[in-house]
Amino acid sequence: MQEMSRRNKQFTDSVIRRMTRIALDAGAINLAQGFPDFDPPKAMLDRLAEVSHEGPHQYPITMGAPNFRAALARKCGRFMGRTLNPDTEIVVTIGSTEAMVDTIFALTNPGDKIIMFSPYFENYHAQAIMADCEAVFVPLVPPEFHFDPEVLEDAFRQGAKAILICNPSNPSGKVFTYDELKLIADLCIKYDVYAIMDEVYEHIIYDNNRHTYMNSLPGMWERTVSCSSLSKTYSVTGWRLGYAIAPEPLMERIKQYHDFNTVGAPSPLMEAAVVGLDMPDSYYEEFGAHYAHMKKLFTDGLKNIGIPFTDPQGAYFVLANISPYLKKGQSDVEFCEEMARKVGVACVPGTSFFRENVSDIVRVHFAKKDETLYDALDRLSHIKEKMA
Repeated sequence: MQEMSRRNKQFTDSVIRRMTRIALDAGAINLAQGFPDFDPPKAMLDRLAEVSHEGPHQYPITMGAPNFRAALARKCGRFMGRTLNPDTEIVVTIGSTEAMVDTIFALTNPGDKIIMFSPYFENYHAQAIMADCEAVFVPLVPPEFHFDPEVLEDAFRQGAKAILICNPSNPSGKVFTYDELKLIADLCIKYDVYAIMDEVYEHIIYDNNRHTYMNSLPGMWERTVSCSSLSKTYSVTGWRLGYAIAPEPLMERIKQYHDFNTVGAPSPLMEAAVVGLDMPDSYYEEFGAHYAHMKKLFTDGLKNIGIPFTDPQGAYFVLANISPYLKKGQSDVEFCEEMARKVGVACVPGTSFFRENVSDIVRVHFAKKDETLYDALDRLSHIKEKMA
């Protein structure tokens, strides 16, 4: 038989999704894969019920249904502070994952370098490999997850084509400040580099932190692609409705890849989601308050148990230190599999996210109902004896 592709020898299956399968098999509470166990907004569910009978049920326009793109332009333009053209600056994708893949393929050539911060969402490195690109990693130093500007500029000096940033960050929960983004923007302009932004957690921000859109900074609209989705903001991770926003010259290239990659997003789900995109500002305020409540409930519980963790500024993940519970010679992957079966809580090993040699960190998430979080915390309170 002919040799198959060598690309996927450089990465494994998704460890996050693998932990979901282990959680199901073990009957564990899944705090590994980041999806909520509560319902989307009622208005979206009611509209979905209507659409199930009314339609549409056939292929949409490839770039996305016109009314859905118009709603995206209204909603995103309101928060970004600019007028977006739904016909030339937006494409609807199968989740933000496809938006990222289309963008990487549209902007890079084989052998190009893409800067990424570490820790990073596991998809990013695999996506770079699939595009035959080289990832250049810049460490975010815990617990604040700051970066060294000189180390960052050194990555730019290596001839990078793009920088990929998740803001707010998965898994660290870092929210990049305006000054940090301005520093990155200035380097992008100086070295002629594209900015690929994953902004799916844009409305999940805590305390006095604030989300700044990279494309709003001086000189950055022309070189920025903003990728996001409805998954987190409207609790519809299974609807797989994502999108990319970019200036027309970049968008034309992204649309080409989208057209031959997935053809189009689901027609009935786009139709049902329009009412969500037209929600008033009060929805996002209540949404943010709900996540702040879940964060406090969960992190207060971790403090009471005595599990060390870093407090997130945004998103809905906590990086917890498991060094007090690791057996000698045990890997974090082995620990997570054992913990799912013995403690009944599933998490993700930190080696899935860190380029550095980090083996005593796991990622857990708190996008769950109160009763689910209380149950998980009760199980975690027995971690010491069950993992002994």
